Amino acid sequence: MTIPTENQKGNTMRTIRIEKVTVNMGVGETGEALKKAGDILKKITAGSPVQTKCKVKIPAWGIREGLPIGVKVTLRKKSADTFLKLALQAKENTLTQRNFDKNGNFGFGIKEYIDLPGTKYDPKLGIRGFDVLTTLERPGYRVKRRRLRPAHVGAKHRITKEEAMRFMNEKYGTKIVEKL
Repeated sequence: MTIPTENQKGNTMRTIRIEKVTVNMGVGETGEALKKAGDILKKITAGSPVQTKCKVKIPAWGIREGLPIGVKVTLRKKSADTFLKLALQAKENTLTQRNFDKNGNFGFGIKEYIDLPGTKYDPKLGIRGFDVLTTLERPGYRVKRRRLRPAHVGAKHRITKEEAMRFMNEKYGTKIVEKL
């Protein structure tokens, strides 16, 4: 399922894979709206949503530190792959170059959850949009997360923006444009 880069066809340590897909819905308030957002994420991802908390205090908006203002679901392995295919279909398999960061990760937003193929509108939940954030990695990235002797990933082993765009084009048939 992983695709090797152009200059390292035989080296399995250079293959790029999806580490995780994070589906995030920021609500900006607590209460009923947060519960509805969690129900929407549960419906579209079949995962259990986790509340995200505010990290800064903004008195004008009535937000304080530690207040739950959003929900997210993290998908890995097969469920991440299938959800990403659905989300890309909602975006008509097109991403911009601005969707990618310098580390090869990418993200995009979907304005309405009913844009996902096979998702029906529920009047009790209303219409909400969400963000899809994808983290890419290569084998060996575990060295930066391990408990004993964590180390940095070398510059040559990191994923560049161009490699990530090529990976998405080859694996998912995604068209990368400059601007939409």
